[in-house]
Amino acid sequence: MTQWSGPTLVALFIGFGLAFVLVVPYAVISYRRRGEFGPGRAIAALGFLVYCCALVTYTLLPQPVVDAAYCASHESLRHPVLNPLQFLSDMKQFNTGLLDNPALRQVLFNVALFVPWGVFLRRLYEKNTAVAIAGGFFVSLLIETTQLTGVWFLVECPYRLFDTGDLLSNTVGAAVGALVAPVFGRPRVRLDAKAPRPVRSGRRLFGMLLDLIAVTLLGVALNVLVRAIEYLRDPQGLNAVLSNGGTPLLDATLGEWLPAVVLLLFVPLAGTGATVGQRAVLLTVVTKDDDKPSVLQMLVRFVFGSGGYFIAVGISTASGQETSFTGLWILVSGLFAIFTRTHRGLTGLVTGLRVADVRRKNQPEPVPA
Repeated sequence: MTQWSGPTLVALFIGFGLAFVLVVPYAVISYRRRGEFGPGRAIAALGFLVYCCALVTYTLLPQPVVDAAYCASHESLRHPVLNPLQFLSDMKQFNTGLLDNPALRQVLFNVALFVPWGVFLRRLYEKNTAVAIAGGFFVSLLIETTQLTGVWFLVECPYRLFDTGDLLSNTVGAAVGALVAPVFGRPRVRLDAKAPRPVRSGRRLFGMLLDLIAVTLLGVALNVLVRAIEYLRDPQGLNAVLSNGGTPLLDATLGEWLPAVVLLLFVPLAGTGATVGQRAVLLTVVTKDDDKPSVLQMLVRFVFGSGGYFIAVGISTASGQETSFTGLWILVSGLFAIFTRTHRGLTGLVTGLRVADVRRKNQPEPVPA
């Protein structure tokens, strides 16, 4: 493993973790700004997220043991390098070939590190060249200042050097990325975000996936909140409970049942009948007459849909018995969403409901001949 392996793995772990947390709001924003999710754009957004995490990990990790002895032996790190061309003098200290010179390699690495910044801002966020370069400069300045202040005074002294040469090379890298960004193609012409789109299987499955993610995240948040309150009230009591295997019934209630009822039943009942995931991808559920479903239809839909899945998972959690039934539930639901007419799924077959684009009423009525 190289010195970059650890920071790279950390960046990947944090980046994908943040993507899981942010995918629901990202889908909401994407569908309302552009009318669609765009898998290519989503992959690019994930890449940018991991890249931003890598900027942090590459510049702050690995962190040494910063104590009084370290600070005393690294006093020079408190003094920033104010000459941006200091690397030219540093290169003369190495008796190597040009491409093997460590000082030059460090400069080239700093340039390459910010090339993606310029590309992402130009292509993903459609900013102009000046904004991409200025953004690279200020992000680099933030990184260098973080190093100079010892991660904003969280450690006793700096363990990385504030170097204006890094600031210069990072900014050059951002400029290079901004200039070469058109090589990666131009943004494609998009339809009006308010124009209705056909309901396809991929969109249906994505909405179902967002439901699963939203319920899971709410369940984790509720469990953490309740455990934190219990810890503040009685730290020893909570430790005793956790050491004895926790409280399965409470875990099931907070982790599966309550979030599922709130997001998959109460939200549809209070709104148009769509779940959180369906709302995110601009889908709704209607009767054959294009009306809002009845309360009974939504209750049945909850039981036979994702709500039933989380009820089954909660029973498994509360009983402590593992089951493969829940995995089969997901598989069957996905197959019905793909192969049923208009992709209405198993719940649509049971309740007589269908899935429709919420923007369908934005389409102009045909003019009589």
